[in-house]
Amino acid sequence: MASMRDIKRRKGSIQSTQQITKAMKLVSTVKLQRAKLNAEKSQAYFRCMYNTVNSILQRTGNLEHKYLKAGETGKKAVIVITSNRGLAGGYNSNVIKLITRGELADEDLAIYAIGKKGREALQRRYEIKADYSDVIEEPAYADAMVICKEVLNAFAAGEISEIYLAYTGFKNTVVHVPTLLKLLPVEIRDQENENTGNGEDDADDKVLMNFEPEDEEALNMLIPKYITSLIYGAMIEAVASENGARMQAMDSATSNAEEMIDQLTLLYNRARQGSITQELTEIIAGANAIS
Repeated sequence: MASMRDIKRRKGSIQSTQQITKAMKLVSTVKLQRAKLNAEKSQAYFRCMYNTVNSILQRTGNLEHKYLKAGETGKKAVIVITSNRGLAGGYNSNVIKLITRGELADEDLAIYAIGKKGREALQRRYEIKADYSDVIEEPAYADAMVICKEVLNAFAAGEISEIYLAYTGFKNTVVHVPTLLKLLPVEIRDQENENTGNGEDDADDKVLMNFEPEDEEALNMLIPKYITSLIYGAMIEAVASENGARMQAMDSATSNAEEMIDQLTLLYNRARQGSITQELTEIIAGANAIS
């Protein structure tokens, strides 16, 4: 059995760690409240933006446009959103697994990293095209515009053929969903196979989109806003998910520390009782020897 001094030293160390985890939990809780509010406000808009623009692009027909035609390089760009700090449970590792073990695992990828943890994990295996780790601290729409511009320029120049977005979607305080979203080019569904009914919806789905002004001018304005909005929305949800994951992780760590402290307190009391019993035994034995 460990000595009383060792038990007391270990107990003190765990208590110090527990104070840190409690403080981190409180900080994450406060940050989560603000991030959660922002995420809930923006979710409806960004999901509507994604569905609407996808619907529009699927009805463009055979338009020749720099943002609709995939390049021939076969290289895929992935905008990966993680955090700059750890101690958030599986938050960062789950996003990284989307890339390293998912459908893109064996592809030639160009990583646009938002978050140091994702960059550090992926740079051993893939090319880090750009690093925007600082923007995840305080996500702003202007930052999303900068990222969008660089990715779209590479797409239009033929340097990359597809654009993906990897992030953690915020569902609620305890549920966070790692998500891999394909942004461009939009996959055109085979409407003849998908539409099985004969109602008005089927007829409407087959109607091609008419643009006013011209299609090229409209798409030049629409697609950058579409990509920017999705990047910004993903960053907002990722921040909320990060703080939620960190709050849960620190809560679990605090509870585990409490259990360890209780166990060490029990061991310390047993060791102390054993020490007292041994001293009494020695005193009695000494007294009997004298008498």
